[in-house]
Amino acid sequence: MSTLSTTDITDVSHGDSLCCASEEGPSAATAEVKQETLSQTASYGTSHNELNDTLLMEPSDIKMYPTEDTPAREGQPVKRKKGPAPKMLGNEVCSVCGDKASGFHYNVLSCEGCKGFFRRSVIKGAQYSCKNLGRCEMDMYMRRKCQQCRLRKCREAGMLEQSLSSLIGVLSEEQIRLKKMKKQEESTSAVAAPSPVPEMPPLAPEQQEMIEKLVAMQKQCNKRSFLDRPKVTPWPLSQDPLNREVRQQRFAHFTELAIMSVQEIVDFAKQLPGFLELTREDQIALLKTSTIEIMLLETSRRYNPAIESITFLKDFSYNKEDFAKAGLQLEFINPIFEFSKGMNDLHLDEAEYALLIAINIFSADRPNVQDHELVERLQQPYVDALHSYIRIKRPNVSMIHLRGQT
Repeated sequence: MSTLSTTDITDVSHGDSLCCASEEGPSAATAEVKQETLSQTASYGTSHNELNDTLLMEPSDIKMYPTEDTPAREGQPVKRKKGPAPKMLGNEVCSVCGDKASGFHYNVLSCEGCKGFFRRSVIKGAQYSCKNLGRCEMDMYMRRKCQQCRLRKCREAGMLEQSLSSLIGVLSEEQIRLKKMKKQEESTSAVAAPSPVPEMPPLAPEQQEMIEKLVAMQKQCNKRSFLDRPKVTPWPLSQDPLNREVRQQRFAHFTELAIMSVQEIVDFAKQLPGFLELTREDQIALLKTSTIEIMLLETSRRYNPAIESITFLKDFSYNKEDFAKAGLQLEFINPIFEFSKGMNDLHLDEAEYALLIAINIFSADRPNVQDHELVERLQQPYVDALHSYIRIKRPNVSMIHLRGQT
């Protein structure tokens, strides 16, 4: 047997930008726009008629960008003709602060920071004040210092509140918060909601009968040990840590309990169908190498997390300190209690423990085992029964892996 153990609201900026019609960026005058159109059209092999159609555009159809010769009127944002967004070259700068631009946002080539600042300012209807009477020159440093001048520069650069409103609506801060909470709840519920579990067939009659027999056998072995309880050396009442006789009495008490546990395992193994079919050598090899692991399973079955103690024979409960008083080292005690606590957290029942013990006994990879094929054949029914039992009892829990199976 294998070793046992235990949105934020989606940003619409990339879809909310209004685009420029020019492929190469701003030009200074109508003549330059026409010349650029000529050169580009010729390079792509445009027909003569199409070229004439292009050159016969009305002057009002051509949207000029402001330059030193043709300044934009104060307070009038620059409008660009709708169309596909110009291809980004990677070296564009934000029209507001000069930082690296990420694209056209709200009609303007800008960075993510100014895009978000403009959106928040419009949604909140923010009113800012400037200590410098609105004369701050906006750059990457001043954008953090003066919000009024930053918002003014956004509008002067051409950012349009209309494009923001048409894409996301003018939502209040409370509406945004509620929308964000709803989205998070939907995401959490989608992750937390368990997938529908297919209805599992019941245990086969022979499996049900085998499990019932295993549990009955285990109880019978425990009962015999309980009847032998008076033969165990009593736990000394004296607490004197220096008294040698007291220490020896505690050690004898634990030793006799361990011997009784080994006898329980041997009696249980002999009643398992097929065990006596093995040669005596294989029986001894299996029991010698599986006893410690089975004793750990039995110990974890008797672990009481409320008092952090292990109970033997119904009445004898021992904590870590008691084990130490009996002469056991902490290097041995701590792993016992850690394993017992981990197994207890799985909340296994008597049937699962009985099946695990049977599987542990019939482990063909033990040293000195000769007839590996027979041992594996004897183990397989218990493996199959445990798989079926777990699928029925714990349909939402990942299966325990036994011998590479799932």
